[in-house]
Amino acid sequence: MCELLAMSANVPTDICFSFSGLMQRGGNTGPHKDGWGITFYEGKGCRSFKDPLPSAHSPIAELVTNYPIKSEAVVCHIRQANSGAVCLENTHPFVRQMWGKNWTYAHNGQLADHLTQLKIKYHIPIGTTDSEHAFCWILDQLHIEFAEKEPDEKVLFSYVAKLCERINQLGVFNLILSDGDHLFAYCSNNLHWITRKAPFGEASLIDAEMCVDFQQVTTANDIVTVIATRPLTNDESWHKMSCGQWHLFKLGVSIACGQTEAEERIPPAQTF
Repeated sequence: MCELLAMSANVPTDICFSFSGLMQRGGNTGPHKDGWGITFYEGKGCRSFKDPLPSAHSPIAELVTNYPIKSEAVVCHIRQANSGAVCLENTHPFVRQMWGKNWTYAHNGQLADHLTQLKIKYHIPIGTTDSEHAFCWILDQLHIEFAEKEPDEKVLFSYVAKLCERINQLGVFNLILSDGDHLFAYCSNNLHWITRKAPFGEASLIDAEMCVDFQQVTTANDIVTVIATRPLTNDESWHKMSCGQWHLFKLGVSIACGQTEAEERIPPAQTF
């Protein structure tokens, strides 16, 4: 399956270290050779880099590795295709607008019967993946539930968690979702996170010969949380999320979390 990477920080921070490890899994130390993408938020705007080539051999990925773009929210994905052709329109992350914000989405997993179980009307996919289809369904459900007015952040993302539980019934659904201010992570079967803050130490990548002393590149007030499918370093303590668990991060801090339960599942999706 694919692999996810995301970051939430309280100060503009580059993700070069973590991305250097992840990109090696895209065709070098891992089989995820069917494209990659990354989105950086800058204020209300965002910039995305995508390539259907393996990240380990992509000149664009090399550029991102060496270009320290600083952001408070980042979403990244390397793909091992199981739904949809290997092409640019099927490359994560996907970005759509809602409530005057750019929403970025990336998915790891595989969904069965998504075309019949997740009916969509307002947000039409550009590509042919089950992942983008599920994203469009989530946006449709948010539009139906809340209309033109964005709700309180905890109300909104608690509802997103219930939508994720509904989708997860169709297969495997590990999710990263961001509006630039928040970073939401939902675990189906494999997702880890780590928060780095003072006192900072050293860390070494698993997939590349690279070590960094975070104390040399941070201040005492910095808080940075990294979410990944599998831990990227071998000398830090990563938190493994359980099935159905979700976290909402803002400025590097988890501001809400929960565990979806069977009795909390929402009714079948609305049809049109």
